[in-house]
Amino acid sequence: MSSLLARTGRERQRYDNYFRLVSGCIPYRLTIDDEDQSSDAKSRIEVLMVSSPNRNDLVFPKGGWEDDESIEEAAGREAFEEAGVRGILKEVPLGVWEFRSKSREDLCSLEGGCRGHMFALEVTEELDTWPEQANRHRRWLHVKEAFELCRYEWMQRALEAFLAVMSDEPRVKEEAVAESQPPPVAEQQQLMQPPTNCLLKPSSDLNALYFPLKRVPLA
Repeated sequence: MSSLLARTGRERQRYDNYFRLVSGCIPYRLTIDDEDQSSDAKSRIEVLMVSSPNRNDLVFPKGGWEDDESIEEAAGREAFEEAGVRGILKEVPLGVWEFRSKSREDLCSLEGGCRGHMFALEVTEELDTWPEQANRHRRWLHVKEAFELCRYEWMQRALEAFLAVMSDEPRVKEEAVAESQPPPVAEQQQLMQPPTNCLLKPSSDLNALYFPLKRVPLA
């Protein structure tokens, strides 16, 4: 059960000029809507949010970056501890935001300031049990809903950065292109084939048109 225990305390917490260093992520997945094929690829992105302890508001997984882990490891750990998910963390961060803790300023730092580093996490595994399950519930949301329910303004800015990054994500681009592609080349070529009872006029011009010729009876 030791693997299901969340880290607690501030002994290993990193600080920078009185800012408590925080690492977090926006967990996401791509859904398939068989009923609505007209929707664009970005509308099929869902993000995972979790409730705050003793409150009903929703946030993205985040927490203190400690001195025995990399910032990427801290983001992945928080996703596991708070939301019970694992996945592929994008190496390039979404950005860094400075904010003040509204509820527990005395524990955030000497000045109540935090510096949050956020990443995108493509979820590959959703666990049935996780360390903070008793204090948090998780909820998959479409991006529009997440904007409306997100408690902190700085997390809304992180969500905007996430959308910008996902617009350049190859997998999302491929889906968007696939939705608007013309018929496959093989089908187009089949439509251009001449009738089988026609002869072709030899030509060195690759762009020459097909000319149907009258069939001549054999002697």
